[in-house]
Amino acid sequence: MDGAAGITAFKGRRVLVAGLKRSGRAAALALFNLGARVSVTDMKTAGELGACAKDLPAGIGLYLGGHPEEALEGVELVVASPGVPMDAGLLKTAAGRGIEIMGELELGYRLFKYENPLVDFLAVTGTNGKSTTCTLLHSMLRKAGRNAVLAGNIGEALTGFFAVKEAREADTVVVEVSSFQLEAVSDFKPRVAAILNLAPDHLDRYAGLEAYYGAKMKIYRRQDEGDFLVLNAADPVCRRIAGRLAGAPGIVYFGSGEKARERTRPGLYERDGSVFVNLPGLDAELIKTSEIRIKGAHNLENAMAAGCMALLAGAPVQAVRGALMEFPGLAHRMEFVREIEGVVYVNDSKGTNPPAVLRSLQSFGASPLVLIAGGRDKNGDFESLRGAVKDHVRLIVLIGEAAGKMEAALRGAAEIRFARDMEEAVRTSRQAARPGDVVLLSPACASFDMFEDFEDRGRKFNREVWKL
Repeated sequence: MDGAAGITAFKGRRVLVAGLKRSGRAAALALFNLGARVSVTDMKTAGELGACAKDLPAGIGLYLGGHPEEALEGVELVVASPGVPMDAGLLKTAAGRGIEIMGELELGYRLFKYENPLVDFLAVTGTNGKSTTCTLLHSMLRKAGRNAVLAGNIGEALTGFFAVKEAREADTVVVEVSSFQLEAVSDFKPRVAAILNLAPDHLDRYAGLEAYYGAKMKIYRRQDEGDFLVLNAADPVCRRIAGRLAGAPGIVYFGSGEKARERTRPGLYERDGSVFVNLPGLDAELIKTSEIRIKGAHNLENAMAAGCMALLAGAPVQAVRGALMEFPGLAHRMEFVREIEGVVYVNDSKGTNPPAVLRSLQSFGASPLVLIAGGRDKNGDFESLRGAVKDHVRLIVLIGEAAGKMEAALRGAAEIRFARDMEEAVRTSRQAARPGDVVLLSPACASFDMFEDFEDRGRKFNREVWKL
């Protein structure tokens, strides 16, 4: 990419940013600072958007409370925030007028590459485990002495990082990418990409599973020789992708179990309590699974994916081992909160779909569970939880919009009670729990019916637990 020409190409251009949440705000500010003539549109009002709509430069035009077609007048480029689907009316109208459309991820990628064409992008997607894998990968690279930054669907939006001089000087960008972000990419080309797993999710946005999976697969569509695609060998959809790409260079695997070991050449795999590595120049035991600080089968997969990516990016074995032994995990992801009178309270607010909750339920062995679940339905298959609920859960406390649907799907698998809010849910759980039980917040739903996001939901759960 021609850096100088690319950066200056935005100066004076009339650009509309569709969606003014975290990513849209970052994109609008980045473009404005590059000299573009920027406007922003969002379905929400300024009051509903809160801090995202405040303190914007006076030169940025605002169309709030809707996406009026008049916002497209004279526009040469539309940058779509992840929350705005590509079939939204405004974007369809823009496409019909021949206006270029790109996503915030695509914009951020181009800006970084314009600034430094040699910067490495390492990208992670999947239904579950993205944030843990990205944060662990970033830790491995930093331990290896790389000037790496962490951005995307976790923490700061990619375009927001571009405003930070130190970030622009990074040699590596670790980016968590969602299916929403991948819908509107074209040039995005990570040197190492990983698909952790694929399971039903976001079916309130996509026409079906294949549309959702298709968006995820865009992560590797621009890769070529010299790039790497890391796949979960134990995941059936990832194995299907591998079959389609049979013979393509740069495919490596991670995984556990017989199916993983059959296909994990080259890559990282678990066998008999150890993780082994088989990559060019490396064929040995990497670490004992007991030495990995984060626990659980799903976290073992996350650890192997991160380790595989770090090694492919040139990190030494010692840095990978050190990070695996030290990394404590992330908040709101199977986070131990406290123990009260023999009852353990665990915050898994990031469990926003049934496949994630299924893994969480299976992580506690014989400990009986009191499960707090519910929220905004993403057209999830709650029926798929029946077996695990029957085996592991004594009581379900349901909250939020999806409570009725979840009750209908899980009726008879465990006792079910309802709560109006998080305070009542925690107190109901406290009254029902016995010594040896685990009270687990793992909602299987989005949070936006009652909370700002999954982090807000998790913080309020923690606060109510500490009030007990």
